[in-house]
Amino acid sequence: MIVQQTASWLWRGVNQLLWPAVCLNCGRGIVEADGHLCRLCWDDLLSRAAGSPCPRCGRDTSRYGMLQGACGACRGEPLQFDGIARAGVYGGVMQELILRFKNGCTDLDSVMATLIAATFDGSGWGSGVDMVVPVPLHWRRRLARGYNQSAILAKSLRAGGLSLSADLVRIRHTKQQPAMVSAASRRRNVAGAFVVRRGHRFAGRRICLVDDVKTTGATLNECARVLKEAGAARVYGAVLAVAGQGN
Repeated sequence: MIVQQTASWLWRGVNQLLWPAVCLNCGRGIVEADGHLCRLCWDDLLSRAAGSPCPRCGRDTSRYGMLQGACGACRGEPLQFDGIARAGVYGGVMQELILRFKNGCTDLDSVMATLIAATFDGSGWGSGVDMVVPVPLHWRRRLARGYNQSAILAKSLRAGGLSLSADLVRIRHTKQQPAMVSAASRRRNVAGAFVVRRGHRFAGRRICLVDDVKTTGATLNECARVLKEAGAARVYGAVLAVAGQGN
């Protein structure tokens, strides 16, 4: 047993010398215990996860700014989803990781899976969810990118008996939402863009929609509307980050 442990330590040491681990975000050298990111990137990432997000829209708020489960920014907003949980705010290392993850750096899947799992577990409503649904890409964008980053995140939540469904589909190739300036233009952009497949199992289900970023919530709202029209009992959202804090 001691010989095996010694051999394992030696092998890890040789690996570290020949192929030193580097931070997947900034390229700095790291040790195995750092978990794919350097200490500086972890510190910045965790700082983005601080704060008191509104459980209804995900924007930063305070417990004194909440009234009947909504913050001042979303109190009059007609939201179709029943709540949202986020890993952090969009900026700094969080933003860099998300952009890298959706633009070819699939090595980040374990980091992102850790973040979305922690988000789901700390949501307060996760224990009542029985189905996970990724926000879908149009087939043209899926083909160009090679994968749907939201589907990768959603697959990491299948533990604990949750089922994963791909029966929500995007039927219209919309403009990318970051190009949209106003909330109204974002809503128009995704209106009628999603449908459910025949034979879906959404009726009566409590669903968690999974996406990388929520800005105005137009995409999550439209997806939730379609799922509820298909019979879903409740629809929540889990995202890596919430952007547009001032919107």
